[in-house]
Amino acid sequence: MLGATGMVGSRVIAEAAARGHRVLALSRKPGDAEKPRDGDPNVTPLAVDASDPDAVREALSTSAPTGAPDAVVLSVRTFPPDSEFLVDATRTLLDAAARLGTRVLVVGGAGALRSPEDPDLPVADNRAYVPAEYRAVALAGIAQLRTCRAHADAAWVYLSPPALLEPGERTGRYRRGTDTLLTDSDGRSWISAEDLAVALVDEVETPGTERHITVVHRTST
Repeated sequence: MLGATGMVGSRVIAEAAARGHRVLALSRKPGDAEKPRDGDPNVTPLAVDASDPDAVREALSTSAPTGAPDAVVLSVRTFPPDSEFLVDATRTLLDAAARLGTRVLVVGGAGALRSPEDPDLPVADNRAYVPAEYRAVALAGIAQLRTCRAHADAAWVYLSPPALLEPGERTGRYRRGTDTLLTDSDGRSWISAEDLAVALVDEVETPGTERHITVVHRTST
């Protein structure tokens, strides 16, 4: 897990560890995680700079007894948005994972999705979902997806969250889609970070066939 201390990364680690997966938690400052993981035998924190290709490659190649992890998750963001850093970190991880034959799951942005009412309108350009002050963030996510698509050798999946992603409750209820923004039965495009983590670990355990996927909270069972 690269980007282990953020809102999404910390919850992905908690979800994966709770299911019995062994997790290598990679971040610049492992001690800054939102949720403490002291004493969890399934989680190993390690300081790694996502922009350092040698450090990323070394961390992945020594993270499992077989020499490579089964999958690696990338969830990094910068505020204010730094598209160059995001693209470089994504390319670095894709390069390292391709050499090891490891799948990459990228937690990206909603801006890369199609608008539900107009498939030709990217969500990044749809003011109903992306206010002007967040457009730079959305465009950085699009650049990240293009970086994935341009990498011919890596096995990757790009997970776009819905329009609103925030801390909340783990319900385990979500609906999965592909490259078009989803809304729930109340018309909201929303999911908790906890349920996004559920969806992501589900994708690790049971991979689908699509390269670009999205999820939304499901209000009913």
